[in-house]
Amino acid sequence: MSATATLSNSDILSSVAEARAAYVAGRPKSQALHDQALAVMPGGNTRSVLSYGPFPTAMARGEDCRLWDIDGHAYLDLCGEYTAGLFGHSEPRIHAAIAQAMSAGLNLAAVGEAEVHLARILCDRFKSIELVRFTNSGTEANLMAITAARAFTGRDTILAFRGGYHGGVLTFPLAGTSQVTVPFPVVLADYNDTDGALALIREHAAGLAAVIIEPMVGGGGCIPARPDFLQALRAAASEAGALLILDEVMTSRMSAGGQQDRVGVVPDLTTLGKYVAGGMSFGGFGGRADVMDLFASKLPHAGTFNNNVLSMAAGRVAMGEIFTADMADALFTRGEALRHALNEACAGLPMHFTGLGSMTTPHFRNGPIERPYAATPEEDGLRELFFFDMLQAGIYLARRGMVALSLPVGAADLERFVAAVGEFVQSRGALLRQIGY
Repeated sequence: MSATATLSNSDILSSVAEARAAYVAGRPKSQALHDQALAVMPGGNTRSVLSYGPFPTAMARGEDCRLWDIDGHAYLDLCGEYTAGLFGHSEPRIHAAIAQAMSAGLNLAAVGEAEVHLARILCDRFKSIELVRFTNSGTEANLMAITAARAFTGRDTILAFRGGYHGGVLTFPLAGTSQVTVPFPVVLADYNDTDGALALIREHAAGLAAVIIEPMVGGGGCIPARPDFLQALRAAASEAGALLILDEVMTSRMSAGGQQDRVGVVPDLTTLGKYVAGGMSFGGFGGRADVMDLFASKLPHAGTFNNNVLSMAAGRVAMGEIFTADMADALFTRGEALRHALNEACAGLPMHFTGLGSMTTPHFRNGPIERPYAATPEEDGLRELFFFDMLQAGIYLARRGMVALSLPVGAADLERFVAAVGEFVQSRGALLRQIGY
């Protein structure tokens, strides 16, 4: 490591240490709760993405796009429950739908009207979905979609992309493998590398069941796929006799018909999750009728809570009444303007926001950024510093920096965030200039 790099990393580490100390001093109740949690849960949590050092902030309540932690701090919520919190914390129509469903009884062990209505809404909205089934999470939806593709084609292998995330047991690191990933035979390609991906599809065509991809890498940094890349995958999958699965668990919010509608790509199967049930647990997968018909005969698909009355009732209102096509387009436009303003605030420095519409993530290097990458220690330090500085400014983001706007976030809230990023750039500019990526 060069002397300059050593100096910059030392400066970043000392700044992070100061930010951590201030964080700890201001959150004694969150620290005490974390200590209690360590005694009964490995790592002190039951959801890895919420675990970060020195301990995570524990929230007490939320309202609209506001959060309050157990130490009394208030925040503008721009994490948006990692895209699941699209409707904020207190949408009255969703609350009313849930209360009405509860009043009619839980755990009915039967089919119901609400699930049929929600299925019709989704089939009407997504051009690729002729038939749909529900699960409890996006992870389950992707597992079932891959299972359907393997059964339909009679083949085993799937092609996925390095740095991709399709659920807790479908994670594909940049290097190596994940011990928790289901052991499907997998071939990995580089995101947005058209020539490389097409070569792999042709090489493995005889055994290839499916190509699975997010139209924008979410966990890997909100990096969009180029439309021509997705279109090339669509053609190559068809040529190979494999199915194209678009994981729109996050990106379906980009329009009434998802990101697939914006780029003009119709997959064989689409997976959904996150916000669709208005904040209740939800996953869904659907697509071509001839593929989905396997679940009417050949393939069983169990799940006690697949059609639970709370998710079905909330989803029916969320997707049928609230998140209309006009609302989706307005949110997309608002997010695009936000990202432009954020990048203007960072102009001339190695800090760049990527994303689509209402989702964005900062990178501590110059753009453009086309695929996930292994961050340097300096970049990791700046990302942590950004997270703590935003908390200090009363803005709650994902620990990795990702922003997912909810519908209650207004113009003044966005201006506040842009201003906070501008202050970060000013106060931490010397550190950013030292790394110079």
